[in-house]
Formats: sequence, structure tokens, C-alpha cells
Amino acid sequence: MRNFFGIVACALGFGLLAEPRAGRAAEAPRVLFTRMIAHWDGYGDPDYLKFVEEARPEVAQVGFYGGHFWSLSHTPQFAGYPAHFPVRGLTECGDWFTELNRQLHARGVKVVGHFNVKFLVGDPDGPDGPRGFFKFYRDLWNEQELGPKPVADARDLLEVDANGAPIVNDSYHIGGMKEYWGCLLNPNWRAVLKAWARRGIERGVDGYMINYFYRHNCLCPYCQRAFRDYLRERFTAAQLRDEFGIADIETHRFTEIGAWHPPAESTPLRREMLRFSQIANKRAYDEVFLEYARQLKPDLILAQWNHLGDFNQLSGDERCLLPADLWARGEDYAWYSTGATACYTDLANGWLGEGTLQARYLAGALGGRPFTLGKYETTRTRVAIAELAANGGVPMGFYTRFHDPAARAEIVRYYRFIEQHDAVFRGAHPYAESTLLYPRNAVHAGDMAQVEKFKALGHRLLDEHRLFAVLPDDLAVPDHLKEIPIAKDAVEEDRTFSHFDAPRTVRVSASRPASGGQLHLHFVNYNREEPPKPKSPGSGIHDEKPITTPVIAGDLRLPPGFEQSHVTFFTPESPTPIPIAAKSAGDRLRFEVPGFLVYAVIEVQPGQK
Repeated sequence: MRNFFGIVACALGFGLLAEPRAGRAAEAPRVLFTRMIAHWDGYGDPDYLKFVEEARPEVAQVGFYGGHFWSLSHTPQFAGYPAHFPVRGLTECGDWFTELNRQLHARGVKVVGHFNVKFLVGDPDGPDGPRGFFKFYRDLWNEQELGPKPVADARDLLEVDANGAPIVNDSYHIGGMKEYWGCLLNPNWRAVLKAWARRGIERGVDGYMINYFYRHNCLCPYCQRAFRDYLRERFTAAQLRDEFGIADIETHRFTEIGAWHPPAESTPLRREMLRFSQIANKRAYDEVFLEYARQLKPDLILAQWNHLGDFNQLSGDERCLLPADLWARGEDYAWYSTGATACYTDLANGWLGEGTLQARYLAGALGGRPFTLGKYETTRTRVAIAELAANGGVPMGFYTRFHDPAARAEIVRYYRFIEQHDAVFRGAHPYAESTLLYPRNAVHAGDMAQVEKFKALGHRLLDEHRLFAVLPDDLAVPDHLKEIPIAKDAVEEDRTFSHFDAPRTVRVSASRPASGGQLHLHFVNYNREEPPKPKSPGSGIHDEKPITTPVIAGDLRLPPGFEQSHVTFFTPESPTPIPIAAKSAGDRLRFEVPGFLVYAVIEVQPGQK
């Protein structure tokens, strides 16, 4: 490994990192959409475009333009995990994506390509020379296509350990090759990313979904210098000495500048390392994509693929310690994976395998910008779509199984339903009778107990069918939530709230359309015949087996101006909206929701005075 030392200058300019203001105002959405599909596999099938014509998504998250493409498309492993490239060769596959983008545009679909910014597969050397990414960088880098190489040796781009050796993983065994990581604090690596981003724009993408923001314990000179600058701005010399045992920040050499870590092993210094890592990654993201790539294409759609699980903090969530002024700043939508926490049910024990609370958190955190949940869900296709539509999200995060005729039929049915009722969903904001605060300030202080309290209260409110919104506690309260109370730890019975006589396997939420006027109540049913094996995710839509709900009595507290309301029921399983009887009494509206299979919407239309 070549010696990095002697490289000068701070990689990311941490002199800009004065403490940001808390409570930033929400950004106005640049892009609004209500239906998307995402595929890492099967998109090379000729039937993919036919499925697009049937489902009519607005966005297709498809194609690869970062580390996966340049590491693997030229290798014998091109057709395997993770990208499942349809053809082999950098030029051949690049041309194939150009044509796919053209075909999708002809069908009125925006194309958001996947862009891996760190994760590299290959071997720097071996009996047959370099492989994977290292083969590309040494022998296949085309300067007419990408410009000059930033450095001669690809190893000078990587995250390294205390000895200057590359950080290596051996998790996937793709072609027997190892996994390496580009260092986002290294300006030469960011130059590589810019070249790749420009090439993808030339190939016709409308945007990028950027992923693999896993900063590891990189100890390269760029990280050492940047972390020293970060600490110098955050703390006085006395604080560094007394709180962290750092006698001289100028000469101190860190043996750990880690990132994610188990909450039980957290310390103030480790949280500073994680905060630094996430800010550094965001700075690199902004430089490469917001500043450089959007200069090339001002309407470039940008988003991040992140992880939330069951609100896993410190050990997961790429933005858990980002200050409010940086959290998703300048980004158009968000993807958050729920991992294995939400792909099965255990109904007897009250586990619905849902992402409802996560969706409401993202709706509040993003302030009206689109988001989706990446649920590893191949079975409950209708529920995965419904819970996002009901809570302000964009179906469907992943695994739109268009090869399965039954799954395909339901995806098309539900997407056509959302399209038919576009005014209900596009630009809508949550309607709530209370606000549950997500304890982001406590997370920043390492207090995970507050997250558990948030989850417990949130699930209780969901079980009680309360109409509540979620808002991170470091954000300013938006106008539509200013006049309602904060949900407290001790929830008292209050008959002035709306009430719904529904099973606990049903979730109820509410929204107001962008145009105002109506109020919409959303009902999602998780009840089903479960697979015989406990906690099984099932093996396809044939295992979804939803059970129709009973009739649900609703007692809605009306907002001002809704006296003498008219009520309409609609569901994807019925093409025709159904007027239903309702009784108004003062500020209350009582009605019954007919039984439905998975998803139903009640539209409350104010009457004429």
C-alpha cells in the first residue's frame, strides 16, 4: 500500500461546520409522485416494460450507475447478485441502460438509477492480475468517457485501517472476490463519483437513489485531519482533555474513528465519531450530487437509501445523529428499509409486521416530500402498498413481483386505484388530533430509553385507533399541527377524540388533500390466515390470505366547517365509490365502514350550509 502521509488539506472543509440551527423549516417538495416500482432483478425480462405499461408507475427505480456497475458488469459474475445485469460488458451494459431509459421515458416514467457510492467488489491483485473494480480502474477506465483518473493506484481511494491497509470484508463471496470501501472524505474518490454521476446523466437517468453510506473505522489521513478539525470546532482544548483524554488535538492520532456501534457500548466520544461520520458523508453527498450533478442536470431527482428497522439508532440509520439543518437537506425523497422487522405477522401476540409508525415518522421528518419503505415483503403485496398510501408514503419500496400473475394483478389493481384517486394522495398532509414527538434530541444524547418509550406509546395509540401524527422533536411544528396537543406518556381516555370500533388488526389514519376541502380516513387491515410455521414471511402472494374486516363503527370529531358532511366509501376491490349513511350531531359524525379486504378510504365531504 502506498504511503498516504504527507497529503495535505482538510478533505471536506469542516470549518463550515458551525453548530446548525435546530428546528429548521420543512423544505418544499421539488417533486411529487404517488406510485413507484423498484427492481434489482428481472428488469432485463422483456415482460418488464409490459408490466410498466399495466401498472403505470410514475417513477421506476432501476439500473445501476455507481460501484456495482463499474465493479461487476464486465465480470463473469455480471448476471448474479446484487445487480443482475442483463448483458456483460461496461459498454454493452451501459448502452443497454441507455435504451431502457429511453423506453421508460416513452412510457411517461421517470428513471431513478441506483448509485452505490462506496461498496466495491474485486481483488487488487492475484494470479490473473486485478479483478472486479480494480480491473476496471487499472485497465478499463476510458478517459474519453470518464476523464483522467484522479490517482494512478485504486488502493489510494480506499478506506484503510491504522496500518494503512485497506479495510476488507468477505461477506458476499461474489466470484470469490472481497469487498472494499471507497473513502468519501478522500477528494480523489469523490472525483471518481463525479465522473460516474456525469456518465449516468449522459445515459438518460432522471435521478439517483444513492446507497451504501456505511463509513467504517477509516483512519486515513483525510479522516484523521477532518475529525481533528471537527472536534476542534465542537470543543475547547480543556473539554477535549477533560472529557475525552485528548491532550493535544493537533498531534493526537486516533486508533478509532468509528461510526455505527451498539447502543450499550456507546460513549460520548463514540457518538461524536458517529455524528462526524454522518456529517462527513452528507457533505460528500452534497458536493457530488447536489452541487456537481445538479449543475449538469438541475431537475435531477435525488434520494438516499437508508435503514431504520424498528427504529434502530446508533447501530443503524444513516442519519440518526445528523443535525436538523442537514437531515435530508436538498433531497427529493427518501427510502428507508425496515429490514426483517416487518415482513411477517404474529397476530396472536399483537405483531402486525407493519411499518405504520416508521411511515408517520418519515412523513413528519420530510415535511411533505415523498418517501417509501423498503420492506422485504414478497407475500403481503396489498398491505405493503396500502400502509404507505394510507400514511403519506409512495408504494412500493421493493419486490414488485411482476412475474407472479396473482401478485402482478394486485399491484396493477392497487396502483390503478391510487391513480384513479390521485387528488386524495398527491401532496396530501396528515390530519391528526394529537402529535407524538420522536425523541431525536434524546438519540443525539445517547438516551435510547426514550426511543423505547416513543415506540410503546406509538403502538398503544395505533391499537386505540387514535388519529395522530409524528414529528421529530428538533423540528419546527408545521402549520397543520400547531393547534393540536402533544401526546403524553400517560394517555387518558378522552371521549372528545375520534373513536373507531375496529379490531386491533386494523390501523386508522387521516389526511387532508393538497387542495383542502375533504377529509380522508384510511383503514388498513392486517388480519390474515397466517402460514403454519410461526413468524414465517411466507413465499408469495398465495400466502397473503387477508380476512375481510367486520363492519367498523366510526365516531369522528369533525374539524370546523364540516357540519352536515357527506361520506363516501371506496376500496381497490370495488371499482365504484359507495355513498354511506352518516349522522351529524354538532361536531360529531357517526357512520359505519363496510367490511373490506385490505384497504379502504372514507371521504368526508363538507356539506353546504
